[in-house]
Amino acid sequence: MWSLAWPWMLLMLPLPLLVRWLLPAASGTTDAGLKVPSLSGFAVLADRSEVELLLNWRLWLAVIAWLLLVLASARPEHIGDELEVPVSGRNLMLAVDLSGSMDAKDFELGGRRVDRLTATKAVASDFIGRREGDRIGLILFGERAYLQVPLTLDRETVKILLLEAFIGLAGEKTAIGDAITLAVKRIYEQDAAGEDHVLVLLTDGANTAGEVDPIKASELAAQIGLRIYTIGIGAEQMVVSSIIGGMRRVNPSADLDEETLTKIAQQTGGRYFRAVDTAGLQEIYRLLDEIEPVAEPEAGFRPVKTLFYWPLGGAFGLVLLLSFFNLLTGFKPARLLEFVKGRMHAG
Repeated sequence: MWSLAWPWMLLMLPLPLLVRWLLPAASGTTDAGLKVPSLSGFAVLADRSEVELLLNWRLWLAVIAWLLLVLASARPEHIGDELEVPVSGRNLMLAVDLSGSMDAKDFELGGRRVDRLTATKAVASDFIGRREGDRIGLILFGERAYLQVPLTLDRETVKILLLEAFIGLAGEKTAIGDAITLAVKRIYEQDAAGEDHVLVLLTDGANTAGEVDPIKASELAAQIGLRIYTIGIGAEQMVVSSIIGGMRRVNPSADLDEETLTKIAQQTGGRYFRAVDTAGLQEIYRLLDEIEPVAEPEAGFRPVKTLFYWPLGGAFGLVLLLSFFNLLTGFKPARLLEFVKGRMHAG
């Protein structure tokens, strides 16, 4: 699409006519009369039409040069097709517990009973797929914490590596503090001041391993502006077989340290959530979408190419051409009279 950045500059088009109309006319010179015996010698005045044509030709070149100059001052430009602009989201780290207790089969998925990690994979994968524009990283922790995926826009890779994780990969115990510290380290290394940083930490137990206390780690997170949302996962009761026969109800989440998880979230400006079943876990991730919404797509970008130099160059070229012909012919108005007189005397 073609456009003019400053279309009001076209109002300058009639400026030469206004100047001619407003300024006083130049005083003309009175030519002397010439007596001749006959009109035969005036046949040579037909050559004057050639000079007039030359004058008109130069006049039209000057007009075109002026038009091009005004067009250049209006800044013509070409606006290209709309381009997609990458959406600038937040840095979102996911920390998933792979300790031995995540093997408890107290969740249901698709009508069958599954362990906690399987349910987490299914729900978290859907959550990752919705986070378009966010840079997502994945931390897997158990007795130790590992950075499985650094912050990336490649959501498919994050989902694949999450689905490939298995219980016991990082040890049997739970190092919550180390997982938070690792997230703080990766966010700090991004050196992205002013951006949103979020950690979603999911666990089913308490901090039983690691070198850093979870509360101390959350203080570090608060210093760099990392909000932590903690999720305590696990059913509140479960029917199991008794060693003496029969069935009995137990609390499979008795080791869940909700107090520490709540304090971690509060210190960093996040929230603590409790998931006792798959539906509850899905609802928690839906709430996270509302609390930390995906960045809205920005307005489409259209590349603009300025073209003013083309008409400007054309005007400059025409001016040079006129100057060249004036210099070459040495044309002046007085030369016309000399030309006519010379032909008459020759006749």
